[in-house]
Amino acid sequence: MTKFFTYSTLLAGLALLGTTQQADAQQFTKRKQYTSIGVNLNAMNYFGDVNPQTNFASFKFGDTRPNLGISITHRYFPRISGRFGLAVGRIAANDDNQSTTGDAYFRNNRNVNFRTNIYEASAVMIVDLIENRNNYLKRPDFVPYLFGGVAGFYFNPQGTRDGGQNWTDLQPLKTEGIDYSRVSLAIPFGGGVRYRINRNLDASLEIGFRKTFTGYLDDVNNTYVGPTALGVTPGQSQTSMTDQQYFGYGITKDHRNGTFDAAGVKRGQGKTDWYTVVGFSLNYILNPRIKNPKFR
Repeated sequence: MTKFFTYSTLLAGLALLGTTQQADAQQFTKRKQYTSIGVNLNAMNYFGDVNPQTNFASFKFGDTRPNLGISITHRYFPRISGRFGLAVGRIAANDDNQSTTGDAYFRNNRNVNFRTNIYEASAVMIVDLIENRNNYLKRPDFVPYLFGGVAGFYFNPQGTRDGGQNWTDLQPLKTEGIDYSRVSLAIPFGGGVRYRINRNLDASLEIGFRKTFTGYLDDVNNTYVGPTALGVTPGQSQTSMTDQQYFGYGITKDHRNGTFDAAGVKRGQGKTDWYTVVGFSLNYILNPRIKNPKFR
């Protein structure tokens, strides 16, 4: 899928900034470093095969789902901090919500639906665009920042055949004949703004992108395996199909005499999926010991 950013360039830039900041280590002593803990309330969405259009920017606002997280951040240098976070959220989409005309007709007729919970652990480097060479008590009131790093996550796409009353795990069904892993890596990157509320409390607004290394967040990526491989007999009704037969073949609205979802016919774009995390966080600074200089 077409990318808005060259995320590798962003990460290289962040790494370069991190290297140059080590020159400030002597001035930014340990007594000026501090740690904060945070809670995050976010909104999640995704870019993948079950989107209104094939371009990267296509997403459906109605598919937005909640995301909750906690984090711990440590400031090492005047501009550089490290953050470790844990988060859980959900993404979802439905081909049936797409248009029946134009380019969207294929997805509407494919009729795939999914939801998946994503459990993520991430480690990122934060680069403040306004530095603070003092301790936390003298930090700026308003700071824009960028971040980038690495994340690992677990996902488990599910589909429904009764409008959402019951959900079925899709990965064990091998709807495309592929036994993909439900554990993957991602490159998180983005930016935000941080505002000082009081002595110990900061609030942040942040937008983050996750470039994953799997195309199966939605269980759609490659080609159809066809009815024969699934054991579907001619004229077999949807209600008599197993879950594997239904989600791999029977869910299609119009088979077009077998040409739409025959073996080897394109089902997905064959590209990796992305997801986004946009939200608000509160961070509480744990009081470090600030020693006053001694005078003789």
